[in-house]
Amino acid sequence: MRVSLIVVVSALALSATAAGREGSVQGMHRATSATALHAPALVVYRRSSHDAPGHIFLAPKGGSGQQGPEIVDDRGRPVWFDPTNGGEADDFRVQSYGGNPVLTWWQGTGFGSLSNGTDYIADNSYHVIATVHAGNGLNADGHEFLLTPQGTALITSYHEVPYDLSSVGGPQDGQAVDGVVQEIDVSSGQVIFEWHSLDHVPLADSYQPIDSPYDYFHVNSVSLDTDGNLLISGRHTWTIYKVDRHSGQIIWRLGGKRSDFSVAANAQFAWQHDAAAAGTNLLRIFDNEGNDAGRVMPQSRVIWLQLDPGNMSASLTKTVAHPSGYAVPSQGNAQALGNGDTLVGWGALGRLSEFDSQNTLLFDGALTGAAQTYRAYRFTWSAQPGTRPTATARRSGRKRHRKTAVHAIWNGATGVARWQVAAGRSPRRLAVARTVPWQGLDTAITIARAARWIQVAALDSSGRVLGRSKPVRAR
Repeated sequence: MRVSLIVVVSALALSATAAGREGSVQGMHRATSATALHAPALVVYRRSSHDAPGHIFLAPKGGSGQQGPEIVDDRGRPVWFDPTNGGEADDFRVQSYGGNPVLTWWQGTGFGSLSNGTDYIADNSYHVIATVHAGNGLNADGHEFLLTPQGTALITSYHEVPYDLSSVGGPQDGQAVDGVVQEIDVSSGQVIFEWHSLDHVPLADSYQPIDSPYDYFHVNSVSLDTDGNLLISGRHTWTIYKVDRHSGQIIWRLGGKRSDFSVAANAQFAWQHDAAAAGTNLLRIFDNEGNDAGRVMPQSRVIWLQLDPGNMSASLTKTVAHPSGYAVPSQGNAQALGNGDTLVGWGALGRLSEFDSQNTLLFDGALTGAAQTYRAYRFTWSAQPGTRPTATARRSGRKRHRKTAVHAIWNGATGVARWQVAAGRSPRRLAVARTVPWQGLDTAITIARAARWIQVAALDSSGRVLGRSKPVRAR
């Protein structure tokens, strides 16, 4: 059993203000002008030529700016951003569906408590091709949306039920929050598996202070073990549960008050997130070591635990912590990258880092405006929107010093290397005025004359035109 909580920390207010989108997300591509898109900035403090390839996937929320799923490059420049205009997005990443790479995320309200939202799947033109809802009268929670090779989705739900809490010092007529895991057939929406924490885990296993409704379990990740069974993380019980994917019975418990494994002192964890198989009998866990009720250890970390089923022991094989000693009160994740690196999202801190196999810090960045991101990922991603590029133009100055400020935008296009600006007196009489490198999804370009009409063309690295905007009149 872990030591008692020793430092009290303040609670985080995770806010979401409006209902999530339903159906096919009709608002996709609605915000494409320079004035409508305000993608949260990622400040990059460190990067390296040894970083793993790919873009960075975030879902900024809770800060002073817009929030929603966002893709950025290694310099922090936005590639794609879809502001939610209400609610928040979580667990934004690349997965595989129908044999093709897709974008997936949850969007809704109430994340961290009794949340309500929808899971989305979008193709590489950013069109939503499927949505997943919780079944059996429950609401989909944003802590997990994992697509499986069987065409199903593993999701979580928080369900408040009347419950006698007197056994743990609460009211007899109280309420408990049941942590629910569902496996949903994506194509039909049918629930094919359902697991309830209240059926398998007693209230007394929790470290969370008593309240009503009592969120004693707080399911915050579901993943597949190497044998196809489930690994379920209960944050408030400090336990990882291996669960039979068919019967729902607990195969073993790791950590917490009733661990089936003896856990080495340096391998114990608390208030954890994102438990996943890193190999046979090897788990990777984001070990928060604290929440809004207090801290156990002063620093959060990522740990790898080797399980020995023979003598039922767990030992620490590797750990990663930020050199600045981050203490993450909520959220967080770790991702194994193809080159052996580990990408770590520092949750409520709005930071992310990449470490090589020797724990050298290669990449380090932070969202501005006090924004958070539940998880952070790195993936290779190739996409071209189903829309054309757009442009705006505004003239300024007098006589010989006139100029035209142009914004070239193609939200989500990953292959653009340069923008070419054509200008002229009419839409049919345009000539190339300037070509500049791509500088993010909203690239600002100035041409040294007052143009009446402009048009922008997106060029790839070989100079091939990928798309052209409609000609627009300069204002």
